[in-house]
Amino acid sequence: MGLLIDGEECVMAFKTIRDQLVFTNKRIISVDVQGITGKRRSFTTMPYSKIQYFTIQAPGFLELISDSELQIMFSNGITVTFEIKGSTDIGLVGRMISEYVLR
Repeated sequence: MGLLIDGEECVMAFKTIRDQLVFTNKRIISVDVQGITGKRRSFTTMPYSKIQYFTIQAPGFLELISDSELQIMFSNGITVTFEIKGSTDIGLVGRMISEYVLR
């Protein structure tokens, strides 16, 4: 990915049908694929240092839909929500974010 700076590494990434969510050791990058052809993309970068708090919602035992939800609140008042499809260990995502936020 061309947005990464020196010393920045991709730690974890998720892909939905079209969009992507990339966790690096410095920030979260959201890639929003736009348009019919998907050639147009919007990149949003969210540094861990600006995260005020976050919540995770894990699927319950025996739920038919195994999607998880990550909601992040930033110090400027903006809240973003990401739906993570499939059987992802959302606890692992939460631990990773905590590791970078609490440093």
